[in-house]
Amino acid sequence: MIELYQLEHLLAIAAHGTMTKAAEELHLSQSALSRSIQRLEEELKVTLFHRQKNRVTMNPNGELAVEYARKVLAQMDELVAHVRAFDRSRHTISVGSCAPAPLWDISPLLSALYPDMTIACDLKEPDQLRQGLSDGTYQIIVLPFKIQAPDFFTQEYGTERLFFSLPPGHPMSDREELYFGDLDGETMLLYSHIGFWHQLHMSKMPSTRFLMQDERFTFNELVKSSALPSFISDIVIKREGMPPNRAVIPIADPEATVTYYCMCRREDQKVLTGLFERKEAGAKRQTPSSTPASGHLKY
Repeated sequence: MIELYQLEHLLAIAAHGTMTKAAEELHLSQSALSRSIQRLEEELKVTLFHRQKNRVTMNPNGELAVEYARKVLAQMDELVAHVRAFDRSRHTISVGSCAPAPLWDISPLLSALYPDMTIACDLKEPDQLRQGLSDGTYQIIVLPFKIQAPDFFTQEYGTERLFFSLPPGHPMSDREELYFGDLDGETMLLYSHIGFWHQLHMSKMPSTRFLMQDERFTFNELVKSSALPSFISDIVIKREGMPPNRAVIPIADPEATVTYYCMCRREDQKVLTGLFERKEAGAKRQTPSSTPASGHLKY
């Protein structure tokens, strides 16, 4: 019976050109590698090499065997990857979201609902999320728009509204509302891991210089001490509180308020239904939030 390691040995010889170099790469003695190839030839009942004194070269049989060995090992790698992915899928609920805020609720809710499952969360662009739901990468996705598809179950999850966070001395800090264009061209602080919001900022404020921050703690500390504008949302305010000594002003552009939709495949609808039941039960236990809805607030 042909062993996979024998095919690996054959490919090493083909890649390195000599038994000596292949043996070094495989951390084998040259005699051990030679015995492995001889056993392979015995199984195939053909010779794979021209053997001359102090020289071994691959013959046409060997070249054909190398071609098939590559295919067999590639299929073996594919088998391992797919079986492991299938096993993970039986123990993991994978969630992909277009923005970080929905994941702050979804991940703990799913953990409470399915304590024996691992909850894996990703932040991706909407096109990647839809493809991932179709190919099984994700069991649940969150999009900033609704998609009508017969194979998918969709349910509205909630909304998020964006605000400008301005220092008190900013010339527009006393406005009741602002548009993206009102601050376009200024220098702003921007947290980098914000999903689809990033592209929205770039498209609505093309002349703005954004100072990107990768760490949330660093970003928050800079906002506290900086005279630069930044963004904040009602969900972030609910989670982290109002930023101190800042004017929080609603953004009037319609794109600044987004409705999130959770989607799953029809066969996974039970997971999403359970998630919303858990969400609604939690909402009933919470007290009303003081998150700003409109108007100008200073803190």
